[in-house]
Amino acid sequence: MMNKTTITAASIVALCAGSLAFAEPLTVYSALEEEEIAIYLDAAKAAMPDLEIDVLRLSTGKLGARLLAEAGNPQADVIWGWAVTAMMDPQVLELLEPVDIAGAETLAPEFRDADGRWFAQIGYMGAFCVNTARLQDKGLPMPTSWADLAAPEFKGEILMPDPNESGTGYLHVNAVLQGQGVEEGWKTLEAIDPNMAQYTSSGSKPCKSARTGEYTVGISLAFTAMQSIEEGYPLAMVFPTEGVGYELEASGILSSSDNQDAAKQFLEWTMSDETIALFGEYKALVTVAGAEASASAINAGLPSDISTVLAPVDFIESAGRQTEIKAEWREKLGR
Repeated sequence: MMNKTTITAASIVALCAGSLAFAEPLTVYSALEEEEIAIYLDAAKAAMPDLEIDVLRLSTGKLGARLLAEAGNPQADVIWGWAVTAMMDPQVLELLEPVDIAGAETLAPEFRDADGRWFAQIGYMGAFCVNTARLQDKGLPMPTSWADLAAPEFKGEILMPDPNESGTGYLHVNAVLQGQGVEEGWKTLEAIDPNMAQYTSSGSKPCKSARTGEYTVGISLAFTAMQSIEEGYPLAMVFPTEGVGYELEASGILSSSDNQDAAKQFLEWTMSDETIALFGEYKALVTVAGAEASASAINAGLPSDISTVLAPVDFIESAGRQTEIKAEWREKLGR
């Protein structure tokens, strides 16, 4: 049995909880953050001691590419916590098994597939991570909007994920385009581009770089901002006044899986009351009715009604236009 969970994007992590003679190996592909996976799997190990869970953690874009590359010879049983915008790709939907997951029927229709191929009880939302110490040292104003980031004094002070490599990056770009309109949205992104120090492949890296004072603003994730504030970093979590992007994190079972029973057991565990409560400790967005925000989320500034800060997002449009948007982003802003 492993005493310590280590999860990296380059390795498969096996959590063997119990005798291997009775373990039922399950291969899971996930785009959840590494820190989250470690915590959730500790709980899964305790709840399902006879289930061996192998998790491969990949960024949103790389997970999709791997699934499609393996379509002729699938290697995974379960997709866990992957951007629904990516999950709704017709090529991916063809790989998924319609199945009834106990508890998923309680989710609102917009949080589950009508044919039972995916459900999303959790999600993530973006945020600006602003290092308040660096902001003060440089005499910069607190940015409260996307428009503020185009000010020349922020040149070289901003990091953002690349939407072609990161689901978080696409979340932000999509929110700007849907919230402001395509023409005005591209103008906003192009106006900010000269101030960008770097576009990263990781959604959490901009916030982690900002919290240590390498940069002033990291366009990133609310989860990472909340975690950083709780750990004592001089960070402010800011939701742009134009509205912040968000994404649902969907899960499903691959039709090719020879482990359907174990896959269903695992996903039903993710819908249990205990697991939903655990998600509430780390997720800014839990779609289950009655779920409460954690104390750390409230202390970090997450509003009690998050709908007041969310951008208007149409996920069908998000999925249908993402190839076009990513291609246009490469043409206009790719480095």
